[in-house]
Amino acid sequence: MLGEPDVQLVQRISHYLSEQAKVPASVIDTISLVFAVCLLDSWAGSSLLSDVTENWVQEVTQTFERLRRPDGGYAKTSEGHASSTYQTFLIMLAYQLLELPLPEPQRAGEFILGQQRDDGGFVEIGVMRRSGTNPTAAAVGALRVLQAQASQELLSSSDKERVASFLTRVQSAEGGYCANTQIPLADLLSTYTALQTLRDIDCWEHVDRIAVLEFVKTLQDPAGGFRAAAWDDTVDVEYSFYGLATLGLLLA
Repeated sequence: MLGEPDVQLVQRISHYLSEQAKVPASVIDTISLVFAVCLLDSWAGSSLLSDVTENWVQEVTQTFERLRRPDGGYAKTSEGHASSTYQTFLIMLAYQLLELPLPEPQRAGEFILGQQRDDGGFVEIGVMRRSGTNPTAAAVGALRVLQAQASQELLSSSDKERVASFLTRVQSAEGGYCANTQIPLADLLSTYTALQTLRDIDCWEHVDRIAVLEFVKTLQDPAGGFRAAAWDDTVDVEYSFYGLATLGLLLA
């Protein structure tokens, strides 16, 4: 996002990721490792993914499949009983990045579609009734991944309009997007995921770009980096990523 790769930085990151692949990790750390390795390969033209052992890839997929639940989704932990929309999306992406087919994609699709609620958005776990911005973004992302393997449209035009309508309702007076309709303050994560989703479903006309841009600018620190929301007083790496990504969408 920021420019050309620095050779020494690439070498340091590559060494760090190689070491991480040798030690046991939590599921979310394993998924993050897959993403980081693939980003490094794409960014720097390295071959770190091809250098990791075949056993590592097999261990990763076995870890994922231990989280699969009868409804076709994936739980957050091996002890969890409920499938998670976000976890299912992340695991789908990891399979895609590893260039492996997702086991039983139809069941996964049925799980994701079952997470949509009457307000047009999606929930994180099945027992929830109030949709959230980030679960909605994860669900749409998951359906786009599955669409590549399916012979039929998974989100109809009316479904997309319902999603867009929900996201419009979570935009706050600040100009950004909130995590759900019950939270009064917008944040950069929800703003980025809402915008990405509206672009993905071809509903960009629902975006008030000027209002969102003004919101993002209020969270940018003059010295560099971004804060999460109006209540935050510290910049960090994660929200700096969301800030840059949001600006990229708005200014493209």
